[in-house]
Amino acid sequence: MPTRRDVLQTALCASAGLAIAGKAAGKGDDGPRIAAIVTEWRKWSHADVILPKFLEGLEYQDVHFRPRSKIVSLYTDQVPENDLSRPYAEKHKLPIFPSIAGALTLGTDRLAVDGVLIVAEHGQYPYNEKGQHLYPRRRFFEETAAVIRRSGRAIPIFSDKHLSSSWKDAKWIYDTARELKLPFMAGSSLPLTWRRPDLIFPLGVELEGALAVGYHEKDAYGFHALEMLQCMVERRRGGEVGVKSVEGLSGEAVWKAGDAGRWSWDLLHAAIARAERPTAGEVRERVKEPSAVLIEYLDGFRASMLMMDGKVGEFLFAAQVKGRPEPVSTLFWLQEPDPFAHFALLADSADQMFVSGKPTYAVERTLLTTGILDRWLTALHEGDQYYETPELAISYQPPKQARRFSWDGGR
Repeated sequence: MPTRRDVLQTALCASAGLAIAGKAAGKGDDGPRIAAIVTEWRKWSHADVILPKFLEGLEYQDVHFRPRSKIVSLYTDQVPENDLSRPYAEKHKLPIFPSIAGALTLGTDRLAVDGVLIVAEHGQYPYNEKGQHLYPRRRFFEETAAVIRRSGRAIPIFSDKHLSSSWKDAKWIYDTARELKLPFMAGSSLPLTWRRPDLIFPLGVELEGALAVGYHEKDAYGFHALEMLQCMVERRRGGEVGVKSVEGLSGEAVWKAGDAGRWSWDLLHAAIARAERPTAGEVRERVKEPSAVLIEYLDGFRASMLMMDGKVGEFLFAAQVKGRPEPVSTLFWLQEPDPFAHFALLADSADQMFVSGKPTYAVERTLLTTGILDRWLTALHEGDQYYETPELAISYQPPKQARRFSWDGGR
């Protein structure tokens, strides 16, 4: 239920919205106007590590993020006791609206912003039987798209993390964005963060295999590991052609698959060698509950992702490049805790789209990783299953520039 303060805030934002909307026919003097739609904003939530970058910028080492777009409205689906949205709104004179439509129209009867930033991560939402956190990503996108559809004006949308917990909803979101001809991006911060060492494959690299290492929750962090894997293997010769099959393995079946050569121990050891905080001991002894996804692509390429809780708590990658005797490997380095500077790299990528109206990388990457994740979690839930995945025949070309920043985190 709204508090008295929320009611007063709504009244104030209505008058503020009218003032802003009066200038909103085109991009204002301060750059594109952005509506932020979030689940909750508390310390270290995704809203907290992304939105302040747009409101205040960030200076960290060689990162000088000064956004050209400006958040002018906010919708929060939940308001926890340790909420930060209201203090930030007061500090930046940012109107908070009681509905998504209100945030997009600024309390008027028409679309009054130039872009939308959706952060549907964290908050009190249920889990399903597969361990997926059922954030309202489709609802957020659907209500946003409804306002855009009525306006007849296509504006860019950035949606944090994977498109949805279900493939059906993810595909609906993607298809709707295409139907409305929206510049659309989504995904993890990992493809944009620093790498130690700074490993970037040239377009057309000939890969003979790849392996990613993740940790923690399969839904939330497994997605990050899959995005990390995909941003590397999509640069292989021929570009991305889509996935033929997904297989989920858990427990002793993971080790047996490695021993049978279905994933590479050499690549796993090369990846773990890049970890900065590994635990001592042999992998089999340290990792009590291993899980893995084995991926076969339509061009015959194979890759795998292993969750190695107990051995590492970092995101790692290794690959075998044709003609090289040893694997290449890297750590995808995250700056944390505060100020979580790697999220400034994600914000910068979204900001570029808000300004140019053109995505900086293909949303098809995240559509594909969303589908792999959903199939993998289904496979584990149903007892280590193998699935043909004709729905994941998703082809796209990777960006010519892998990312904007190449600093290796000071190593």
